[in-house]
Amino acid sequence: MAGAVLRTERLVLRPWRAEDREPFAALNADPQVRRFFPAVLSRAESDDNGDFLAAQFDLHAYGPWAVEVPGVTLFAGFCGLWDVTQGPVAPAVEIGWRLAREFWGRGYATEAARAALAFGFLQAALPEVVAFVAPGNRPSRNVMDRIGLIEDPDGAFDHPRVADGHWLKRHLLYRLRRSAWTPPGSPAYERLP
Repeated sequence: MAGAVLRTERLVLRPWRAEDREPFAALNADPQVRRFFPAVLSRAESDDNGDFLAAQFDLHAYGPWAVEVPGVTLFAGFCGLWDVTQGPVAPAVEIGWRLAREFWGRGYATEAARAALAFGFLQAALPEVVAFVAPGNRPSRNVMDRIGLIEDPDGAFDHPRVADGHWLKRHLLYRLRRSAWTPPGSPAYERLP
């Protein structure tokens, strides 16, 4: 498995390791972490999801990196980029994140997402990155706002992998084109919330 290692002020974003499976399964079994998903995942489902995420690095220079907090934990969750190949927004590259509950509220998701976004635009030369989210998921929407993604008012859709009638069926679409992105180091970037 290939893949770049990204370093931020407090984090290391790296390709997945076999030892990430256990904390990833614990994260996916937490009802609070999964409150904006239809269900928690069994260990087998979590392993399948981890295999999918890790395999993205076999397809591209980018993927959903495992997030380490040096001196704190070897696996806080993941953040990164992957292909959307099905559904109303396909084809696209999505940015997303999921952190264990004990690492919420520290700005790690925003810090990791900014690094992943910079890699996507600068190294992978992606023309656009998207994200989608249940309307009630205010924490993820706040991260999307902080990293510069803009809600597409005409982009809301019914998620094809959520059952009809489920309260999470409707999703909002956020977008950011490389041409509209404010890169780190620019004066405008320093004014972002």
